[in-house]
Amino acid sequence: MLWLVFGALTLFLFLGGLRAFERASVSTIKSLVAWIAALGGIALALLLVLSGRGGIALGALAMFGPLLWRQWQAYRMGAGPRQQSHDSTQPPPRRQSGMTPEEAYQVLGLRPGATEAEIREAHHRLMRTAHPDSGGSDWLATRVNQARDVLLHRNRGSA
Repeated sequence: MLWLVFGALTLFLFLGGLRAFERASVSTIKSLVAWIAALGGIALALLLVLSGRGGIALGALAMFGPLLWRQWQAYRMGAGPRQQSHDSTQPPPRRQSGMTPEEAYQVLGLRPGATEAEIREAHHRLMRTAHPDSGGSDWLATRVNQARDVLLHRNRGSA
């Protein structure tokens, strides 16, 4: 009976974890996997030291050391777990202001100078498929909404 309760609890936690991963961003999942790997390495090193295999334990710690150091530095500098240092292979961070009007027209599939009615119709048409409730993605729905906001704000500002 105890194993049945333990199994049901494990299944409940597993399914709850899957729901959490549904809403998580890629960087959050990467950070979680990195921490699990680091903690696993530390646990392995500790077990190796306790069993008398200290040399192997030092090798395991040397392997996970740079990862732990980078995470610790990120927390110490106040960046938190999501913000990593940017190297030359990653694109620079996007500007705070969002997308340009040209990008917004591309996202909505419109030509520059579209009317407010055309912008609203294109937004509505795209959101029918891009909305997360309709099987779309959060990212795409956000981009479509952002494009609409940029263009409608621009049209109101020039009127």
